[in-house]
Amino acid sequence: MAEEFEKPQYSEQEQIRRAKLAKYCEEGRDPYTITRFDRTHTSAEVLSNFDALEGKTVRIAGRMMSRRIMGKASFVHMMDGEGQIQAYVRREDVGEDVYADFKTMDIGDILGVEGVVFRTKTGEVSVHATSLTLLSKSLRVLPEKWNGLRDQDMRYRQRYVDTIVNPEVKDTFIKRSQILKALREFLDAKGFLEVDTPVLQTIEIGANSRSFVTHHNALDIPMYLRIETELYLKRLIVGGFDKVYEVGRIFRNEGMDTRHNPEFTSIELYQAYADYKEIMDLVEEMYIYVTKKVCGTLKIQYQGKEINMEGPWTRLTMAEAVKKYSGMDYYAWESDEQARRECEARGVHVEPNAVKGECLEACFDEFVEPNLIQPTFITDYPVAISPLAKRKKDEPDMTERFEFFANCSELGNAFSELNDPIDQRGRFESQAAAKRAQGLHADVDEDYLCALEYGMPPTGGLGFGVDRLVMLLTDSASIRDVLLFPTMKPLNASAAPSAKDEAKTEAKEENAAKEAEKPAIDFSKVQIEPLFADYVDFDTFSKSDFRVVKVKACEAVKKSKKLLKFVLDDGTGTDRVILSGIHDYYAPEELVGKTCIAITNLPPRPMMGIDSCGMLISAVHHEDGQEKLNLLMVDDRIPAGAKLY
Repeated sequence: MAEEFEKPQYSEQEQIRRAKLAKYCEEGRDPYTITRFDRTHTSAEVLSNFDALEGKTVRIAGRMMSRRIMGKASFVHMMDGEGQIQAYVRREDVGEDVYADFKTMDIGDILGVEGVVFRTKTGEVSVHATSLTLLSKSLRVLPEKWNGLRDQDMRYRQRYVDTIVNPEVKDTFIKRSQILKALREFLDAKGFLEVDTPVLQTIEIGANSRSFVTHHNALDIPMYLRIETELYLKRLIVGGFDKVYEVGRIFRNEGMDTRHNPEFTSIELYQAYADYKEIMDLVEEMYIYVTKKVCGTLKIQYQGKEINMEGPWTRLTMAEAVKKYSGMDYYAWESDEQARRECEARGVHVEPNAVKGECLEACFDEFVEPNLIQPTFITDYPVAISPLAKRKKDEPDMTERFEFFANCSELGNAFSELNDPIDQRGRFESQAAAKRAQGLHADVDEDYLCALEYGMPPTGGLGFGVDRLVMLLTDSASIRDVLLFPTMKPLNASAAPSAKDEAKTEAKEENAAKEAEKPAIDFSKVQIEPLFADYVDFDTFSKSDFRVVKVKACEAVKKSKKLLKFVLDDGTGTDRVILSGIHDYYAPEELVGKTCIAITNLPPRPMMGIDSCGMLISAVHHEDGQEKLNLLMVDDRIPAGAKLY
């Protein structure tokens, strides 16, 4: 039996457009059969070369964005890849039949126009059409810029529409391309060789990030999408390539928020016979070069703040930075236990077995990072959190490592690379053991250790996220704003997995069985808090702004056992971040896409270095002496921003 597919439902406008297309096809004028249109000029070329082109015939093409019909003549604005230009279409010049067809065309249709360049009485450079061709029929109605495309989630999903009606969005991605070009220019000029390394890997290394797992059918083995390009690039250093870099796509199976996407772009580079200080100088020079080249200035605006990329950038050790912003002195901690006690006393959560280096990192995250607005290098990271970095000779508990920050966000990470194969083996094994203790899979990269045993020269290495750099230089608040097609939960994710009736039935039966397996609630054991005895006047109650919000991303907060970080659509078009201590009750990935209720007019509350802007509403009761919590969720059909009364 042939598989049955659900037939799409068309609006009245879409039905009309399809009827027009059917008529064209019946008359032998199917626009989709046209394979090319010989353009002579783009819109930008006509506009910038008007003096040379005035009175001459050109051929332009583009999408019809607006039209003014004035009887026997019309003005139409056409958009191509470089901008917009006006065309003047008159019945006498294109012919009655063509003009009659033109009047039936729709906004969004793609047209080819041949005509003479001129300037209108109002001074607008235009093309006076002598012929007009429908090149492609738009079967969907373009949204109106201000009222028709407000849903940020839909803008990410339908980027192809977003870039049509919001030219500034398209400009962001043009700038992204310029940034990548400038980065390559800089590194190529420094003698670095661009290379490609495998995306599919046969082992899952013991790093903190979780991998995406797939299966190779021919070899019948599991394979893993890479979480970094580092180890292959350093193999090339062993192999005699002194300067290498890769612009690589990276995949990490972890949470999503305004700064994280499961698929992103990084640049890693390695230079033989260099240390982390030389790489630090390289980073500063590179960022200054790219910023100046792309933005034309070193003083940029980001979300209302001025950030000055001009050097020299501030340089602090991690211990110096923590002491500066918290008063806590790493070198005064005489033991791991004392470090843990002082952290807990200052409200900084650390694990029960945390060592001094991990405590230092936790204090840095809490007290320092929120203050690093201007470009800053943080150097000398503890060995405990730096498995691939070389130890400092004069301070073996620290490594020759730095990270650099701007706008309170980490932009990149660099080391004097560990080239001692014996030390590296010990760190790999410890890292893999820790991951396995969490019930996760992890391997030791024996081939990389083999490469090190052949000998790797002293090497400086760097890795940084291209997307975060693009965010900074384009004044973009979310990583999704600089990814053409960010990772999104499918709109039909809750639907049955197959279109076949048999599969649908099976899925329903399976879900019913799962529901039946859930333990029944014995409400006789449920305890609820007593109702408030005091009344609240209506005016006081009405001051609380309860809104429907949709969960765009959710992840566990670093160094916290209870907190989840939610990135929410509250209907305003700007992401809202709320932290909620419900990790004991929910895994972050199961909350993405849910529709919840939040109070949105509470003052921002700093938690773990993050401002929580509101409160999600949960229902709490006690059962057998244990607290039970259910996050309040409502029908997904309710739009984000809907107010509760």
